[in-house]
Amino acid sequence: MAQHIGFKLARLPRLWRAVIDERLAPLGLTQTRWVTLYNLRRMGGGQAQCDLARAIGVEAPSLVRTLDQLAEQNLIERRPCSEDRRTKRLHLTDEATPLLEQIEAIVEEVRDEMLAGLSDEEIDRFEEILNRIEKNGLDLQRQSEQAKAS
Repeated sequence: MAQHIGFKLARLPRLWRAVIDERLAPLGLTQTRWVTLYNLRRMGGGQAQCDLARAIGVEAPSLVRTLDQLAEQNLIERRPCSEDRRTKRLHLTDEATPLLEQIEAIVEEVRDEMLAGLSDEEIDRFEEILNRIEKNGLDLQRQSEQAKAS
């Protein structure tokens, strides 16, 4: 049974996002756009593009097209960074607020449905376990990087 955990851990986020994608489709949002908006709101305005890309788990150049589209829709704006003129800071516009409220409501609804039947204690324990697995993975990654550098 334990041998299938990795496959389930890989499949679950795709399934979770697919359900959310389906629910957000009527709002005209692709996964890339809603994930970008959602993470920018979660992180707070004024993020550098590279920091947002890292949080989402993509390379910064691959985020440019999505940011261009969101800017064209007047959902985000790029502002110059006072410390580094080459860097632009990303900010949500006022027009993004109602859309983000809809996104958050749908994400919360899906989360409640996906976690149906689990107690608060089970969810807390599951999150603790996921955190430990993530820490172990990050430790392994760090060890591998150190070994390559030696």
